[in-house]
Amino acid sequence: MNLFSIKDRVRITTAGVRRIRRGHLWVYAGDVAEEPDAEPPIVQVTDAASNVLGYAFYSKPSQIRLRFISRDPEPPSPEFFRSRIENAIARRRAFFGPESSCRLIFGEGDFLPGIIADRYGRYVVIQTLSRGADALKPLLVDTLRELIEPAGILERNDVKARRLEGLEETSGILWGTVPDEVEISEGGTRFIVDLFRGQKTGFFLDQSQNRITARNYGFGQALDCFTNTGAFALQLAHVAESVLAVDVSAPSLLIARRNCELNGFSNVEFQEANVFDFLHGQGEAGRRFDTICLDPPAFAKNRNALPAARAGYKEINLRALKLLKPEGVLITSSCSYHMSEADFFELLNEAARDAHRYIQVLERRSQSNDHPVLAGMPETHYLKCFFLRAL
Repeated sequence: MNLFSIKDRVRITTAGVRRIRRGHLWVYAGDVAEEPDAEPPIVQVTDAASNVLGYAFYSKPSQIRLRFISRDPEPPSPEFFRSRIENAIARRRAFFGPESSCRLIFGEGDFLPGIIADRYGRYVVIQTLSRGADALKPLLVDTLRELIEPAGILERNDVKARRLEGLEETSGILWGTVPDEVEISEGGTRFIVDLFRGQKTGFFLDQSQNRITARNYGFGQALDCFTNTGAFALQLAHVAESVLAVDVSAPSLLIARRNCELNGFSNVEFQEANVFDFLHGQGEAGRRFDTICLDPPAFAKNRNALPAARAGYKEINLRALKLLKPEGVLITSSCSYHMSEADFFELLNEAARDAHRYIQVLERRSQSNDHPVLAGMPETHYLKCFFLRAL
């Protein structure tokens, strides 16, 4: 199949048209009025009167049936996609360094739906999370080789999201050589990244600037919950007297300890524990901290999970606020898209009232700016991070 020989079209409903014109890039199955029997990766999209709206990645097995890539009247070409990739990379050139890491392509945020590319020093890790994105994989690899000149390109398509697209989970080297582990530097702090087995593409790059900012606020005795491989904990170690870092995953803590040794810190202790139980136990023991960081995984994977997720977020923030000393700092995050920033902030207010504390907002932050939010598409604004002072 010629990816750029676009012969098929999909007609969408008035509601679908309205959604696209408001700036969203997705059209769901329920707003598709007519579609082809075949499964081409790219289709022309029209309204009920056959007016051309643009072109989109098409995925018949998915509830997200269309992902818009262009509202131009002309179909996209290989040069069109190369230009999109080049523009995305050009926006990140300021982040480049021998041991730096950053997101090169952020899917919908860069008008390249379903495509993720992360740079770890001399290596690039990609994900193609939709059928259209997967069809572009050879072009993506060639373009990255040309623009970045990496030593190797790895695909980490071992994610459940691909199953919703009718795609297999795959992982492996696409070009060059890629070591099992690389060392990166984040604000001068060094980390070991397991590219083949680490979460996401190896590291949580979306919190990078928030972690560096934490050094402006952390002090005294610090507690880092859901520490994973120690990313927040080791940034806090620069400014805190001591850091206690907690996570339920023994393999993650193994790498966290290696990261600590790599940086030569002697003021960090790691503990394997369920954070909910740990916070309860610290409260019972009367322990208090000057700085607490909460960076949990997404509690709400879908809208139906939101009530339970809200309860979970409130519980950990309530317990953390009770553990903070007067004038203590709480750094708290949610990466659940289905919980809006306004809802998360209201939850934090509720937790503060229940803990009989007042909170001052020091900073409201989002994901690092190499993960740009696309106006009109709230799904791209998924990470909320608050820096609070508890009075």
